[in-house]
Amino acid sequence: MDAIEFESSLKRAGYQNIETKKVVANTSTHPHSHDFSVRALVLAGDITLTSEGQSRTFRAGDVFEMTSGCVHSEQHGPDGSTYLVGQKT
Repeated sequence: MDAIEFESSLKRAGYQNIETKKVVANTSTHPHSHDFSVRALVLAGDITLTSEGQSRTFRAGDVFEMTSGCVHSEQHGPDGSTYLVGQKT
C-alpha cells in the first residue's frame, strides 16, 4: 500500500490529524501513552515499539497501530524513521 492509499484508508476509518512525522536517528522515548489511538505506515527507516514486555520492529511498508491508553516506548533506528500517521479518539 502506498502513502496515498493509506491516507485514504485512514480517512475512511475516521482517523484525523493525519500527518507525516520524521524522527531523527537513534531517538528513544520513555514509556508513555496517548489519549487517542494511532494507525501508521512506516515510509522510511524503522521504529521499534515496546509494550507489555514485547518489542516489535516496523520497517518501510509496515503498518502499526496503538490503542488509546496503551503504554509504550519507541526506539527509532540508525536512519531515524518517517511515518504517515492518523489519530482517532
